[in-house]
Amino acid sequence: PRDLSFQRCTGYVQQQDLHLQTSTVREALLFSAVLRQPKSVSFEEKKQNVEEIIATLEMEKYADAIVGVPGEGLNVEQRKRLTIGVELAAKPSLLLFLDEPTSGLDSQTAWSILQLIKKLSNQGQAILCTIHQPSAMLFSQFDNLLLLKPGGQTIYFGPVGQDAKTLINYFEKNGSIKCGEEENPAEWMLKATATSGEDSDRSKDWHKIWSDSEERKKVVEELETMAKELIQKPAMRVENPESSFAAPLVTQYMVVTKRVFQQYWRSPSYIWNKVTLVVFSCLFNGFTFFKADNTIQGLQNQMFSVFLFTVMFATLIEQMLPHFVSQRELYEARERPSKTFSWFAFITAQITVEIPYMMFVGTLSFFCWYYPVGLYHNATFTDTVHERGATMWAFIIIFFLFTSTLGQASIAGIEIEQNAANIATVLFALSLAFCGVLVTKEGLPGFWIFMYRVSPFTYWIAGVLTTGLGDSPVECSDHEFVEFETFPLLTCGEYMAPFIDVIGGYLKDANSTDICTYCKMSNTNAFLTSISAFKDQKWRNFGIFWVYIVVNIAATILIYYLFRVPKKNDFFKIYFGKVYSLIGILKRRRQKRHEKIRKIIDDSGIVESCLL
Repeated sequence: PRDLSFQRCTGYVQQQDLHLQTSTVREALLFSAVLRQPKSVSFEEKKQNVEEIIATLEMEKYADAIVGVPGEGLNVEQRKRLTIGVELAAKPSLLLFLDEPTSGLDSQTAWSILQLIKKLSNQGQAILCTIHQPSAMLFSQFDNLLLLKPGGQTIYFGPVGQDAKTLINYFEKNGSIKCGEEENPAEWMLKATATSGEDSDRSKDWHKIWSDSEERKKVVEELETMAKELIQKPAMRVENPESSFAAPLVTQYMVVTKRVFQQYWRSPSYIWNKVTLVVFSCLFNGFTFFKADNTIQGLQNQMFSVFLFTVMFATLIEQMLPHFVSQRELYEARERPSKTFSWFAFITAQITVEIPYMMFVGTLSFFCWYYPVGLYHNATFTDTVHERGATMWAFIIIFFLFTSTLGQASIAGIEIEQNAANIATVLFALSLAFCGVLVTKEGLPGFWIFMYRVSPFTYWIAGVLTTGLGDSPVECSDHEFVEFETFPLLTCGEYMAPFIDVIGGYLKDANSTDICTYCKMSNTNAFLTSISAFKDQKWRNFGIFWVYIVVNIAATILIYYLFRVPKKNDFFKIYFGKVYSLIGILKRRRQKRHEKIRKIIDDSGIVESCLL
């Protein structure tokens, strides 16, 4: 009976050699052994089993070699041996199935692979193998043959025999064409049973011949004997038959996460590209606004420096997506069908691995941007240099975490990485356009207010600005002062006191009785208030931005489950299938109605009358 453990108890060697290019041969085998062998088998036993497989497959010389890509890494034969080894590492208790293992190989490599399969068979492994255009030498290595005609009906099932003599004798005695001494039995067999072509004998129904043959009767008798005798033997015990996976979820998550970490570490171009982008962008940004002062223009410069800091978003996502896609392609093509590990372990591992790398580049960006811009200088006025520095570091870190999680949410349900990058870029552009830096929310229409409130950068930029600029004095430059005459008999301080109490600002010389020189701001909090950034909401903004990160992670998991995980009763497929069926019915009814109207018109002669 096929229970949930069937797939993990069956080894399936695909025709394509699919492997993670950054892993070694030994690591690929151990990965399969740890996740697909029962959890009752100790880790040391699994390692020992991997070494035995390496010895059996004669892979000792390149056991620690990186798999690489075709042309760079293992050659064709070595990759095929590894593909077989990965399935053997799972210790398939039921069957090892190979899908055309010699296709695309030269004769020497094909012979080597077939000898390996024969060796495994002699060691007691049950093997089922499809074969494509085998030579006579390869064909003679198989013990039994199942030959089907188009449509799936059996033509022959039984032993091949020495040099295929048993097979040849069966067809020749039933009236097929003779097999020449130098002829390939595999090619002759297809020609002898063909139902079309020049040499075909259409009068023979080989399925009926097989159904009435003595050979089939012997097969049926053997099956009946097995049904009587084997049922008396104890059934093969499968550990945890009600589970699709051999390893528990925690083990799956740990092992898969380790492999993804290895992939990132062995892809130095990705790490260096990320580091280079962050360092140079932040240094360019920081030294463009180098040590911006606390004039009104200086505050604007510091705000736009924060605004430009976010521009790295799109490039960071485009760097990340190819690695996610490569892992997903391997998982969905080979590891999910074989029940190596669950989709939840896969998606959570992808999310986890990005976190330390984003924290690392976030720390680099903090040092390369925060100090050159001079935001640390504002903290000296309140003696909170260390506190504000740590808070700013935390805000920068969560920006990078938001970037990675939004990128993963964008690619989770989409096949092509460029489409996901476009979606993420559009979301980023909308968030940046409505965050309150380019246009403040005062006086805007309702939709713009709504977009301002849902934009995640509204809260992040407000939090960064209140952390970097809050509670600091403002000193207007000479051209930023407003000059006007005071009221007679009053000093500038006396004349402007009621106004300053309400509006704020300061006078350059409060005792002047002639020309008053006024600066509209005396503290950075006034500037922050003008852009709806309030210092008492700093930690509220920090928490809200964390909510966006959590929502991104939840969306990544949910979207992947809905759109990429096969389900028995897929709601979306059922729903849209019914919609498409309804549309098809309506189209057919419409077509019939049109045909009926056309027939009425033709029968009535209206068209001919109009033409006359």
